[in-house]
Amino acid sequence: MLEPDKLSLNIPDTTKPRVVIVGGGFGGINLAKKLNGERFQVVMFDRQNYHGFWPLLYQVATAGLEPDAIAEPLRKMFGSDEYQDFHFRLVKVTGVNPAIKTVSTIIGDLPYDYLVMATGTKSNYFGNEQIKKYSFPLKQIPHALNLRSQLLQAFEQANMTNDPEIRQSLLNIVIVGGGPTGVELAGALAEMRKHVLPDDYSGLDFSKMNIYLVEGMDRVLPPMSPEASAKTYKYLMELGVVVKLNTLVEAYDGETAVLKGGEQIKTNTLVWAAGVSGALIDGLPPEAVERGRVLVDEYNQVIGLPGVFALGDIALMKTEKYPKGHPMVAQPAIQQGQLLAKNLKRMLRNERLEPFEYNDKGSLAIIGRNRAVADLPKNIHLSGFLAWATWLFVHVMALVGFRNKLVVLSNWVYKFFTYESGTRLIIRPFVRKGDRVKQEFLNKYNSD
Repeated sequence: MLEPDKLSLNIPDTTKPRVVIVGGGFGGINLAKKLNGERFQVVMFDRQNYHGFWPLLYQVATAGLEPDAIAEPLRKMFGSDEYQDFHFRLVKVTGVNPAIKTVSTIIGDLPYDYLVMATGTKSNYFGNEQIKKYSFPLKQIPHALNLRSQLLQAFEQANMTNDPEIRQSLLNIVIVGGGPTGVELAGALAEMRKHVLPDDYSGLDFSKMNIYLVEGMDRVLPPMSPEASAKTYKYLMELGVVVKLNTLVEAYDGETAVLKGGEQIKTNTLVWAAGVSGALIDGLPPEAVERGRVLVDEYNQVIGLPGVFALGDIALMKTEKYPKGHPMVAQPAIQQGQLLAKNLKRMLRNERLEPFEYNDKGSLAIIGRNRAVADLPKNIHLSGFLAWATWLFVHVMALVGFRNKLVVLSNWVYKFFTYESGTRLIIRPFVRKGDRVKQEFLNKYNSD
């Protein structure tokens, strides 16, 4: 592989204002699409070459979908003649210098006229380095593939061990965080336990497989309505998920999860879905950052930094209705990206900018077949089949690319009639550092 000093960003010079977008998530792609490269040169930096639909990561982790069903290459999205002055670079941004208006990457710097940070979030471990080391996050496709391998390998090992304590540890799964990711993952695993795994592993008693959902607050789905939380709790109980509310995980060493109060759970798999923080970029002044997010005004411009903007999860826009910022979900990012494109064009024409007003289209969560909850505008709350069908429709329509819509929909239709959960292939065996049981097993398995 070439060394960084042998590479160059190779961005052509331009007389147009240059808009540099850091991040190819919902905010970044919607901004780039609306700018069109008609009046601007648009440069996008990202560490991955695709846009991913992260709400479906848990289905990749549970072998319900393949990774390419929820991802679309950025170059494919912006490859038509419509985006002639769009330039994508697969590179890590290492910092920004607002004083001289440059973005720094591992292979060089680039001047900008407008800088847009749309970097999304990263897992927040609240300073617990041990949990960070041994747990499984679920924020990116590689995380989902690692978790999939971990789960399937654990079932394979449980099917071959004669030690009941090791077998139980392999069959215990702890999910930390009762938000949408945790709830949807717990529901998917519970349905696998009932409909899929007993056929795959006829020698295992899956009535002994425990799925723990640990939430620090007094209800699951804290961002949603109390009605949705209560219904979700009922669904989880029906599926046999062990829900522990008002409970925190204090430690995890890869073998034992220690809960606040002293309870211990032996497990080889702990999934961390308990919190996120903004994926910040070095170089921002301290006063522009609060609670891990970038402070912005009603136009998404970073406070005190003209020409620098932030979109989506990383942006903290305080309003009367949202004093702690907008929800860290896709819709605010999409709407902010679309509006910022209009406002950048207005800036060129010296026209008055339009402030951002969030159009809340509601919140959804799925817990299993015919089990879902929905909080819709005008205080409408749905549950059961109707909410489940709404969830399916919304998520299919939100996918980027016709192929992805078709693949996901066909997978779901097939699964509805057969209960099959995708192709459960262990393509790349995963060994977490410090996983003694799995390392010993793989050493013997691969001894030849």
